[in-house]
Amino acid sequence: MNAADFSAIEDAPNSYDLVLVDKLHTDLTEINFGFDAITELLGVDAVAAYGRDQIHPALRVLDKQPVDSALGCAIRLFQLGQTESAGALVEAFPTVRVEGLLKLGLVESWASGYRAKVALAVHASDADGEMWVAHDLGSHQRPGVLRTDHVLGIGHASRTLAQITIRHEVDRALDLGTGCGVQLFHLLSHAKHVTATDLSARALAFTRFNLMLNHRILKLDPQRLDERVTLLQGSLFDPVADQCFDLIASNPPFVITPRKKSEREQDRFTYRDGGMAGDSLVSTLIAQAPVHLNPGAHMQMLSNWEIPRLDAESNEPWERRVSGWFADDLDVWVIEREQTTPSVYAETWLRDASQSEDSAAYALAYDAYLDDFESRQVGAIGFGMVYFRRPAHGEVTLRRFEQIPHQMEQPLAPSLDRDIQMADALREAGEAWKQWHLLVADDVTEERHQRPGAEHPEVILLRQGAGVRRTEILDSAQAGFLSACDGELSVRQLVVALDSLIGEGDESFTERLYEAIARLLRHGMLRKM
Repeated sequence: MNAADFSAIEDAPNSYDLVLVDKLHTDLTEINFGFDAITELLGVDAVAAYGRDQIHPALRVLDKQPVDSALGCAIRLFQLGQTESAGALVEAFPTVRVEGLLKLGLVESWASGYRAKVALAVHASDADGEMWVAHDLGSHQRPGVLRTDHVLGIGHASRTLAQITIRHEVDRALDLGTGCGVQLFHLLSHAKHVTATDLSARALAFTRFNLMLNHRILKLDPQRLDERVTLLQGSLFDPVADQCFDLIASNPPFVITPRKKSEREQDRFTYRDGGMAGDSLVSTLIAQAPVHLNPGAHMQMLSNWEIPRLDAESNEPWERRVSGWFADDLDVWVIEREQTTPSVYAETWLRDASQSEDSAAYALAYDAYLDDFESRQVGAIGFGMVYFRRPAHGEVTLRRFEQIPHQMEQPLAPSLDRDIQMADALREAGEAWKQWHLLVADDVTEERHQRPGAEHPEVILLRQGAGVRRTEILDSAQAGFLSACDGELSVRQLVVALDSLIGEGDESFTERLYEAIARLLRHGMLRKM
């Protein structure tokens, strides 16, 4: 199938009529359906509440408006899930008109007016401006349990992946599990061609509609879409079995869900559930990906992983299982952002699909989650960011598994890219890096803590103000190196000087100091002149 084959999928937006799609674009532009105008109309608090899936504050503001506006109508219809009269739609959408909205599959007749069949979100991609992104209405917009083939909108996970994806110029990129197309839109800004896959034909229909609606800002020729974009339906890497890419981004259906012997594919929430037991979908993706990466290419994704329970009091280190998923010939950087217990995990995902309405069914589903985790002796579930690369020259540079629960600067991608490039530079330099002349990074500050009246500080902290925002505890030698690190002397010259001043004959002094300096370089706290 090519992209055009997803232009008319049942119960999804239709994109076969470009004239109608362009008319919708005209009306949305005319009513200024964008973040700033919406915020000005609703207020910051109501917009923030909407971001938490709470629509009442926005409805309260709109209900108090003395005069209905076209923008207010569009907000009520496509963001708040309200029914609007035919007259209000005619005023708000005079170009596409009600008939056009019906043909596009965006609204349906309901009660004494019309209601939306999809939601329209405002999103800023790497393109120069805002986009409108169609996706399925959430339970806060349309009460009830979500349909199993629900097409998710722009959530925290999709924004996170977009912010951590390193954006070098590439020829070919893959968005595996595209959903409504969020990662695809970002990839188009720096990839000559992007292939987007999904198990769901409905998801690919939403993606194509969004491409057509935003073809101007994405700089796409709607008549020649296949020159820049390929849409393929299928599971995991099946649709691209014989293809390789320069970059793969994926927000896969990584949610760990209890399996049932009687379950059918159509019973799964496909946007989050990959249909495999435990966290095996993620480990399978990682195992399959390397053959689809060109030399020097990398993959970035989000993931859940299970952390086995050692005993009643403790769990095994989270990275022990995860590190075993990666072949020895890959560069790897995994950051665990948070851990949760099996019970909290179950509550989160039952609430996500609005499965808490029926108390009896909720209890059964809750038990199924806990039984499933207990069957594998799972003590906790981790969530985090995954980066791995097929080295261009075969030599592994990076093998890093770390836990960073604190808030990091976003977008994080430039900092990740900088640290990966430094790891490469250190490998390539060998011992020659000790001849480098260094400076302390501009965002780095030092804190000294000591008891009142004490002659020397008891703790010296080095804090990174941007990027990962690390904190390092320094000893007196490391602090002395940093205080003299103004680029005038080389690393070796400074280390030799410090050894003569405070080394006191300790044979391991210089080795430990070199190791600490290399770590600060790898973490972006020191930089080469």
